[in-house]
Amino acid sequence: MITASICTIGDEILIGQVVDTNSAMISRRLGETGVRTSRMISLPDDRETIISIIRNQLENNSIVITTGGLGPTKDDITKAALAALSGSTGYVMHKGQLEIVHRILSSRGLDVLDINRAQALVPDTCEVIPNQLGTAPVMVFRFPEGKFGHPAVLYALPGVPHEAEGAMDKVLEDIRSHFSLRSISHRNIMVYGMAESALSKLIAPWEDSLPPDMHLAYLPDTLKGVRLRLSVYDGDKDDEDSRLEGQIKALKAILGDMVYSDTDDTLESRIGQLLRLSGKTLSAAESCTGGEIAHLITTVAGASEYFLGSVTSYAVSVKEEVLGVPDDIIATHGVVSAEVAAAMARGVRKLTGSDYAVSTTGLAGPDGDGVNPGGTVWIGVAGPNGTITVKRSYRNDRKRNIERFSASALDELRKMIEKDLNNR
Repeated sequence: MITASICTIGDEILIGQVVDTNSAMISRRLGETGVRTSRMISLPDDRETIISIIRNQLENNSIVITTGGLGPTKDDITKAALAALSGSTGYVMHKGQLEIVHRILSSRGLDVLDINRAQALVPDTCEVIPNQLGTAPVMVFRFPEGKFGHPAVLYALPGVPHEAEGAMDKVLEDIRSHFSLRSISHRNIMVYGMAESALSKLIAPWEDSLPPDMHLAYLPDTLKGVRLRLSVYDGDKDDEDSRLEGQIKALKAILGDMVYSDTDDTLESRIGQLLRLSGKTLSAAESCTGGEIAHLITTVAGASEYFLGSVTSYAVSVKEEVLGVPDDIIATHGVVSAEVAAAMARGVRKLTGSDYAVSTTGLAGPDGDGVNPGGTVWIGVAGPNGTITVKRSYRNDRKRNIERFSASALDELRKMIEKDLNNR
C-alpha cells in the first residue's frame, strides 16, 4: 500500500502558539483516496533538521506532504531547505503564481514588493501547482527510484489552513495520476454510555474473532462518547465494504441502544435527524450546564426547524418563577434532585409548547452541597409519553463535568425519542 508522511513546519506549532489542523485534514483526504498516513511530524524552523527529517521520510514513504515555512519573511526557510534536498542549482519565476500574487495584493489595496514577488520564485527542480488562495505556490518535487530506493514525491503546501485545504484537490489528482492506489475502507459506529475500558471488555469476544486484516480502533471523546472505527487496508472496496457491514451489524446487536450512529455523527446531530424524521420539537431548561446543551443543539445546521428555545435557570427564583417549579418540591428534595429535574423539563416543555424537553440540575464542582458531591447531575427528559430522570456522577474538573453533563443529557433525550419512534 502507498504510504505518506505529513510534516508540519514551524516553531509556532512546537511551542503551542498555533494548533496544527492541517495534518488531520490532509490525512483524512489521503485516506479517502487510498493512501495510508504512516507518520505525522512537526519540525522546527531549522534548515538542517528539515532536510534530515524529510530525507528520512522520503526513504520510508512514497509520498511526503509538508505544510508551512513558505511565507515571505526571513524565518520561512522551507523553500531553501527543499531546494538543497532536491539538488536545485537555482530559482525560476513561476509566471502563473506571480500573476496570482499581483491579483491578491491588488485586491487588498497593497503594493507588490520584491519580498512578495519572491514567493513566486521556486527551485528549478520542482513543478508548481498554483495556489489560487494565497501567494505561496504548491511545490512538487519528484525523485527517481535510485534516490531513495523507490519513486517518491514531495508536495510542499502553504501552512495557512484554508490555503492548504484548497490545494488538496489538485494534490490528490496528481497522486492518483502517478500511483496505483488500493482502497482503504473504514466504518464508524458511535457509542455513548460506557467507558472505553468497560466497552473493550464487553466486545472482547467479537473483537477477538475479527479477521486478521480488520483493525479496530477506540477513539474516546467527552462529547461524542466512543467512536469505534473498523478498517481494512489494501483491499477491493466493494468486497471490503460488504465484509465490514456484516461485522458492524454483529457489533450493534451486542451494544443495543448504546449505539447512536453508524456514521461519524455527534449526539446533537443525531437528535436533529430524529426530530426532523418525527416532525417534533425540542426545548431545554439548564441550570448546572449553563446553556451548553442549547449551544450544542444549535451548532447543527437547520436546528431552527425543531429547537424552540431554552431557559438557563441558574437561580432558584428563575426555576420557580419562569419554569414553574413548585417551591415545596425544592424545599423538600433540594435543588439537585430528580423531582426538580423532572419539574424543570415539564416546565420548559409547557412554556415553549415543545414536544420534548431536556433539563439539568446539579453541581459542576469542585464543591458539593453537603449532600451531593461536586460532579453530580440530575437529568430530566419530558416527552409526549411521560418524563424520566437519571442521575450521573463524574469526577472531572468543572469544565469537563459541564461537557459530560451536557452529553449525557443529550444521550438520554436521544434514547427517549428513538424509543417513541420505534413504538409508533
